[in-house]
Amino acid sequence: MAMAVAQQQHRESSSDGFDRHLDAGKYVRYTAEQIEALERVYAECPKPSSLRRQQLVRDCPILANVEPKQIKVWFQNRRCREKQRKESCQLQTVNRKLNAMNKLLMEENERLQKQVSQLVCENGSMRQQLHSASAATDASCESVVTTSQHSMRDANNPAGLLSIAEETLAEFLSKATGTAVDWVPMPGMKPGPDSVGIFAISHSCSGVAARACGLVSLEPTKIAEILKDRPSWFRDCRSLEVFTMFPAGNGGTIELIYTQIYAPTTLAPARDLWTLRYSTTLENGSLVVCERSLSGSGAGPNAAAASQFVRAEMLPSGYLIRPCEGGGSIIHIVDHLNFEAWSVPEVLRPLYVSSKAVAQKMTIAALRYIRQIAQETSGEVVYGMGRQPAVLRTFSQRLSRGFNDAVNGFNDDGWSVLNCDGTEDVVVAVNSTKCLGAISTHCSSLPLLGGILCAKASMLLQNVPPAVLVRFLREHRSEWADFSVDAYSAAALKANSFTYPGMRPTRFTGNQIIMPLGHTIEQEEMLEVIRLEGHFLPQEDAFISRDIHLLQLCRGTDENAVGACSELVFAPIDEMFPDDAPLLPSGFRVIPLDSKSVEFFT
Repeated sequence: MAMAVAQQQHRESSSDGFDRHLDAGKYVRYTAEQIEALERVYAECPKPSSLRRQQLVRDCPILANVEPKQIKVWFQNRRCREKQRKESCQLQTVNRKLNAMNKLLMEENERLQKQVSQLVCENGSMRQQLHSASAATDASCESVVTTSQHSMRDANNPAGLLSIAEETLAEFLSKATGTAVDWVPMPGMKPGPDSVGIFAISHSCSGVAARACGLVSLEPTKIAEILKDRPSWFRDCRSLEVFTMFPAGNGGTIELIYTQIYAPTTLAPARDLWTLRYSTTLENGSLVVCERSLSGSGAGPNAAAASQFVRAEMLPSGYLIRPCEGGGSIIHIVDHLNFEAWSVPEVLRPLYVSSKAVAQKMTIAALRYIRQIAQETSGEVVYGMGRQPAVLRTFSQRLSRGFNDAVNGFNDDGWSVLNCDGTEDVVVAVNSTKCLGAISTHCSSLPLLGGILCAKASMLLQNVPPAVLVRFLREHRSEWADFSVDAYSAAALKANSFTYPGMRPTRFTGNQIIMPLGHTIEQEEMLEVIRLEGHFLPQEDAFISRDIHLLQLCRGTDENAVGACSELVFAPIDEMFPDDAPLLPSGFRVIPLDSKSVEFFT
């Protein structure tokens, strides 16, 4: 009897425990007010502790009838839904990217098939001509594609300009999506879902040309606006000035543009371009921005100021921007130029006849810049020291522009070369029209009678990989930086204490600390702050900071990356440099000239 009673009590207690478990885990229908209260807590703390959940029940009367265990289950489910939502968005993004890349690859395959068919047809035609005694030479000339030269007299009336613009559009589209140019894959750049895009360079055509296709998560109008602002992304572009603009058909515009391009070395003259740019919308909704040179009797604008430039030619080039399903755009970029290689020393001509160099400096740079802005807009890129992406891009551009100004030393900027009795390989130039306190984007150097003194040199180095040399310069400053150079830089800062408060002349002891500031999405370019620890000169106050800070731009340190050149450019700054801090950049540029790893060093 006692055993039967005990068994009955055990069954009742088990049943009560099971019922309590069901009550604790049963589904609860929350009211809108309860969900709102829980969402507020979730926004602050997605995974609250047991004490926080109990406090939530006490502080919110509307949750008084909900047990803490049920609230715990709600937060678990909420985190699970959030994770599923993020994974779903990521998968949708990857799927859109793969679909767009697949579309690009299919178009590229179709273009290649057309090119093969065209080559087979031309091959058969040539065979027939060789075996036919009556073949005329005119027949072989029909397949040759020629680019007509447009004289400035065609620009005297809008009708003539519109005719040039329409012809430019047709020729550009034939290059971007057709077989007007014999394209070959860019060495070292393989297409795929993780690549920047599809790249190709010209083979056996007049001038040098490069082509790129890629997917960018920006709207076509925004992309066109960015790409048309060439000085913002093309580091070798000194200036771009629109002289005339008037509307054309289909809501398009025609512009007459004068562009100046820096020379990459001290041994070559700079280039300029006088072009027509045509912007329009196609019937399928795609945006097109195409451009070509205007040549002939016209000398172009600012002929007197352009005496230091060699007139280059831009064959039909531009951008085809197509809206993509699900957002974003597919971009086709073509750059086709003739840089007049005859005007530079023979050792430098590889830089001016290389379609690979055009691809690296212009075509790839444009696509990477667009992708960089797209990722910054989406919040995927995080920068240090509280700086905004646009501010850091501005600093990088100012460093590059200041270094290019120093290398080129244009007369219209106030530069004049000094007569040197010493080493002929070193060029010394002076600019007395500028002073450190008023400068923002000019070259490296030392103050001289209220101006700037600049010394520059170039040399050839055999069998020295650019990436290795720039890494050495960046990481081993004590082995090449003479303390007197840093002392002069600090002296310049002292002379302008209103610009750089607290900076004093010091001797560099060899200790440097690299503080990352920002980098591009593929890390081919880095912006950083360098702190140099030094000793005071005897006459200085021992209580004032002895360190020197440099703002430094470094690119081309990856030996496996495809890059036009490697650079290390730096400028002295204040420890807490403002966004408008004046910069006097100095530095090094290493450019590969041929396959034997012969580099040009500036």
